[in-house]
Amino acid sequence: MRVTPYWICVAPIWVLPEQFVLLEAHGARRVVVLSSTSRFTKDDSSDPEEQAIALRLADAEARVREWAESRGVEWVILRPTLIYGLGRDKNIAEIVRFIRRFGFFPLFGKANGLRQPIHASDVAGVCLAALQAPCATNRAYNISGGETLTYRDMVACVFSTLGHRPRLPTVPLWAFRLAVAVLRRLRRYRQWSTAMAERMNRDMVFDHAEAARDLNFKPRAFALSAEDVAT
Repeated sequence: MRVTPYWICVAPIWVLPEQFVLLEAHGARRVVVLSSTSRFTKDDSSDPEEQAIALRLADAEARVREWAESRGVEWVILRPTLIYGLGRDKNIAEIVRFIRRFGFFPLFGKANGLRQPIHASDVAGVCLAALQAPCATNRAYNISGGETLTYRDMVACVFSTLGHRPRLPTVPLWAFRLAVAVLRRLRRYRQWSTAMAERMNRDMVFDHAEAARDLNFKPRAFALSAEDVAT
């Protein structure tokens, strides 16, 4: 069997343990794996499903570390913040679809929670860097975008890129609960929850200084191209 020593896993990290045998068979020597900062931001969510995701991420990270170290395989875990880009993500792209469908985007409270959106191309670049950096061996890194802005400003940028004046009505939590209950009947919005609204006012900021030092990580500021909103 052909030896393939270097691997990058961009699938959900919890599926990787199913491929441990395959990696061993191909002589894996170094594995770069994407996890998520949701491991930390959703661990105290009011939504049990989101708490389960945080636990699943933490458990999968532990399993990857234990397997790799027991087999002499080098590992690097990267935890991106809110990924966007190319119109395929489940963050900005979902906001784009909502705006195009309804013409507005509802916000809970001031929606002043801080965000650091990271472009998919920057995630890809740091994955390649982690594959080759000796100093990154057996380390986990939080990777965030190059700009910090409020949730409200982030959504306003989406409107601007689409050529629309921002329509951001403030909606009380009870109305969010009602809207989510209705929207979840549609397949596209099945993963929406009231906890998403609650997080609009919560800071979700992570320092990427270690990634900058070890991986020369230099993420771009938040800027949307026509391609990024082409859903």
